[in-house]
Amino acid sequence: MNSATAPGRGIQYLESQESFDRFMATLTGVPLLAVDTEAASFHRYRDRIYLVQLSTREVTAVVDPLAVADLGSLGRLLQDRSVEVIFHDADYDLRILSRDYGFTATSLFDTRIAAQLLNEPGIGLAALLEKYLAIKLDKKFQRADWSMRPLAPGMLEYAAGDTSDLATLRDILKEQLVTLGRWHWAEEEFTLLEETRWNQSGPPEEAYLRIKGAKTLRGHQLAVLRELFAWRESMASQLDRAPFRVLMNEAMITIAKAMPTTEEALRELKALSPDQLRRRGAELLETVTRGVRAPADSIPVFERTRRPPPDLAFEARLERLKAARNAAAERIPLAPGVLCANGILEAIARMEPKTVDDLAGVEGMRKWQREVLAKDLVEAAQG
Repeated sequence: MNSATAPGRGIQYLESQESFDRFMATLTGVPLLAVDTEAASFHRYRDRIYLVQLSTREVTAVVDPLAVADLGSLGRLLQDRSVEVIFHDADYDLRILSRDYGFTATSLFDTRIAAQLLNEPGIGLAALLEKYLAIKLDKKFQRADWSMRPLAPGMLEYAAGDTSDLATLRDILKEQLVTLGRWHWAEEEFTLLEETRWNQSGPPEEAYLRIKGAKTLRGHQLAVLRELFAWRESMASQLDRAPFRVLMNEAMITIAKAMPTTEEALRELKALSPDQLRRRGAELLETVTRGVRAPADSIPVFERTRRPPPDLAFEARLERLKAARNAAAERIPLAPGVLCANGILEAIARMEPKTVDDLAGVEGMRKWQREVLAKDLVEAAQG
């Protein structure tokens, strides 16, 4: 089957290069395109994009990138400044489109950011669609395995629901932003989104040290955790399964802390299910033994940095800045963290600005934030 129409909503399912190319040809000259992606990091070790949803005002298509080898025409459309590209919560979609295909996007509209700037109490797509369009999204497939083929009944319609009404929602939110005089705020945020790229954080060999609870371990316990982490990565890769589905982080910390040497001791920890204990118990005990026998000079050591003495003047400035920000947020109104994040306030407190112009040098501070807050923040910084 090269192309199909899903029941109920007239969704085109594009599962061949030919059907994809034919659909993309129909998009020539479209003024806007709503886009979403589905990955499977909750299920798979080797994550990738498994579905791409595309909607104009008239039609919705769901693309199977496992069957469509060349998505280049989509990448070119995303970069076409004459086409407004609509996402809800674009950040992760833009990152994985960058990671998997090298795609970037311009002329963006993010309905989640728009909702934040409107001080919406619920900024999730489901909440917004229910409020403005009386559409109630079914959350049945919220954590579905999108890598499965064929897709289970209902999955196609669920995926399409993430883009099919975005254009209408965009119209409503933009009108409100214009009415409130906040449209230029949104434009600045959307322009900054264009720089979003995939960045792999941190060297993989140190990833185990970032697990919650790792800093409570000492000596060979850390070596055991390192071995458990390496074993889990290897097993997850072999099975193409999300690592936590092989062994939970909490279980690794519990085992590393106890360093069990027998199956009975491992069982008493109650960190494993009976099935895991039966199938993987022996391997895990061997893994623990490798950590226990690790050479002392190979055991990782957490750097213990001393806290500098408190800077009472800085702390006082920061508290005044937060108070000024919070007062402005209540007056506007807007969520304080949306109006100005604490990290930016900390940078201002260190800078001790004397004039409004000084705030132009604060990294990460938007022009619209300076427009709204600059005078209040300079006065607060000066006390």
